[in-house]
Amino acid sequence: LVYRGEYMVNWAPLLKTAVSDLEVEYTEEEGKLYFFKYMIEDSDEFLPVATTRPETIMGDTAVCVNPEDDRFKHLVGKNVVVPMSGGRTIPVISDDYVDIEFGTGALKITPGHDPNDYAIGKRYDLPIINIMNKDGSLNENAGDYNGLDRFDARDKLWEDMEKEGLVIKVDPHTQRIPRSQRGGEIIEPLVSSQWFVKTEGMGAKAYKAVEDGNIKIVPERFNKIWYNWLGEIRDWCVSRQLWWGHRIPVWYVGATGESEYIVARNEADARAKAIEDGHPEDVILRQEEDVLDTWFSSGLWPFATVGWPNNENDPNSDLARFYPGTCLETGYDILFFWVARMAMMGLELTGK
Repeated sequence: LVYRGEYMVNWAPLLKTAVSDLEVEYTEEEGKLYFFKYMIEDSDEFLPVATTRPETIMGDTAVCVNPEDDRFKHLVGKNVVVPMSGGRTIPVISDDYVDIEFGTGALKITPGHDPNDYAIGKRYDLPIINIMNKDGSLNENAGDYNGLDRFDARDKLWEDMEKEGLVIKVDPHTQRIPRSQRGGEIIEPLVSSQWFVKTEGMGAKAYKAVEDGNIKIVPERFNKIWYNWLGEIRDWCVSRQLWWGHRIPVWYVGATGESEYIVARNEADARAKAIEDGHPEDVILRQEEDVLDTWFSSGLWPFATVGWPNNENDPNSDLARFYPGTCLETGYDILFFWVARMAMMGLELTGK
């Protein structure tokens, strides 16, 4: 149900924490589309590429073209040189995902900082390069731009590319910008180790509950929101890098590292399990510092507050008497934040 993994998350640099898809608001904003040259290795020929985020060039691991694009077919399999990287080369690959009509028809692939590129990177086993620190500045993987704020790095990199003759043009471009619902800053997609809830199965149960009429939403027009969200649900990132919240009941074994961990109700239970696994009695245990998304514990509220799971087999318990509920009055704005998650987790954990 809950697992730890490396995955693309929505990172809020101001809050310095991952946020869920539902905590990201998209706004139409005027931006720029930057056109530049990806030089073919050992050649004067170049592949024209367009991007809205030139600062991420330092994290590129491929350039992708559509296999049906006659302009670029001959370049597939060759290498191009990453601008301002000191000569690092990456391959030209082909994939049907690339829109021939957008930009130049050639797409730079940055698996560490774009969800679509991440998916392409997984398909073609491309390296993932993270160029971003948790505060939104660039890290050592960005070379000469290490330490610069991401937007300052954008300007400086573009200026340097102009001097090298790699710039083609800059066009105005209206784009959907992801912003943090809480902090307002632009979200940075990045790959990070986080805790996730597997949602596909439980999401399908909640979807079907409304579809079959077991849950009725009034007015019915809000069924569409329910179906849209649950029909396209991704695994839910539930870990938050905050100083206060519902602690994750995980203890890491040893003074450093996170490769071995124990799930337990408390440290005493964790230590007992560690000793059973062959560790010494004085083994160092460190509880996970991340906390759970507040909507995770809120989603457990209807049954956790009436004794679940300790009394789930008692027909005379408060759980049997009061769960599931018969009516909930709430705002439409938290239909997916809270109500859908209560339904998902209730159906998954109690069957009701």
